[in-house]
Amino acid sequence: MARSIHLRGVTRRFPNGPAALDDVSLDIQAGEFLALLGPSGCGKTTLLRLIAGFEAPTDGTLAFDERLVAGPGCFVQPEARQVAIVFQSYALWPHMSVGENVGYPLRVKGLRGAERARKVAEALAAVDLSGFEGRRPADLSGGQRQRVALARCLAMEPGIVLLDEPLANLDMHLRASMEETFRAFHRRTGATMVYVTHDQAEAMAMADRVAVMERGRILQVSAPATLYREPATEAVARFIGHGHVVEADILLSPGQGHARARLLGVEADLRCRPGLRLPAGARGRVCLRAEDLEADAPGGFLARVLSSTFKGAHSRLVVEPLAAPGLRLAVHADAPYAEGESLRVGLKGGWLLPEGGEAATLPVREAALA
Repeated sequence: MARSIHLRGVTRRFPNGPAALDDVSLDIQAGEFLALLGPSGCGKTTLLRLIAGFEAPTDGTLAFDERLVAGPGCFVQPEARQVAIVFQSYALWPHMSVGENVGYPLRVKGLRGAERARKVAEALAAVDLSGFEGRRPADLSGGQRQRVALARCLAMEPGIVLLDEPLANLDMHLRASMEETFRAFHRRTGATMVYVTHDQAEAMAMADRVAVMERGRILQVSAPATLYREPATEAVARFIGHGHVVEADILLSPGQGHARARLLGVEADLRCRPGLRLPAGARGRVCLRAEDLEADAPGGFLARVLSSTFKGAHSRLVVEPLAAPGLRLAVHADAPYAEGESLRVGLKGGWLLPEGGEAATLPVREAALA
C-alpha cells in the first residue's frame, strides 16, 4: 500500500561545510510520483538518503503517513522502513541469476517455493524480461539490468520506491524507452515514487510534481507544466527550460492574472499570478522563453543575430537586443539568419515573476489539473 511522506524543518549538516539540507519541509502524497531536480550538490541525493534511512536529520522530523521514522529521540533503521531503492549502479548480485536477484527480498521475507517463483515470474513479465530468469547480470545490457532492479522492487510490493539517478548510466536511446518503463511501473504498483535527477527532461516527462532544489533548499514544488509556465523565482525561471529574465516597467497594475509592461523598448501583455501586488511605475522581472518571442515581427524590438542553428522545423536564433547589450535571448524562426544580421523581435507574452521570488508549492489536487 502506498504511503505518504512528510518532512518538517529537516536540516542535515556535515562537519566542515554548509548544510546539505536547510530547513526543508515537504509533503509527498501517497501514490504520487515526485521528482527531486537540481544541479550536483543541491541536496537532492541527501534528501533521498534521509528518506531511505541512510542518513539521520540534524534537525526536523520525517514521517511516513502518521508514523514518525526520524526526529528527536527517534530513528527507524532502513530495513524496518519497507522502502525499495533503485540505484544508478543497479545494485544486482553478480553471482546470482536474474531470478535469484528478483526473488532475494522475497526469500528474506520467508517466501518459499512455488509462491516465490510465481511472484518472480510476474515481476519479470511486467518489465518484459520473461525467460531471463537463468541469466546472470553480466550477460545483460544496461537497460535490461535496470529493468531487473525494477522487477525486484515490483516483487517486493513496496509502498515507497526511491530512485537515485537510475538512467544516468544509459545512453540517450535507452533513456527514452526506460522513461515509459518507469511510468508503467508507477501505474502498475501505485507506489509513492521519489525520483532524483539532474535532467529536467526526465523529471518533466515522468513526474506528477517536480521539486526544484538549490543549495539545500526547495525553491518550488509544482506540476511540470506549472513549473515551466509559472516559475516562482528567478533561479527556477533560468533553470527550467533555460528561461531568460529581463527587467520591465509596470504600466498597469496586475489584475486577474495579467499585467501591462514595457520591456526592451516595447509594450507587452504579461501573465502573472492572480493577486500579485505590483503598482504601476514599479520595476518587475519577467521570464521570457523562445515561444514568447516572434522573429521578424513589425513593431518588435531591434536585435542582432549572434548565432543561427538549424533544428529541422525551425531555426534557433540567439539574439542580442540593441536596447540591452549583453543580454542573450533564444528565438525560433522559420528561416535561418546570418550572424550579425538585424531583425525585429516581437513580444507575444511572458511571465511576470512574483515580487520577492518567494518559494511556491502547488497543492497536489491543483497539480493534477495543471
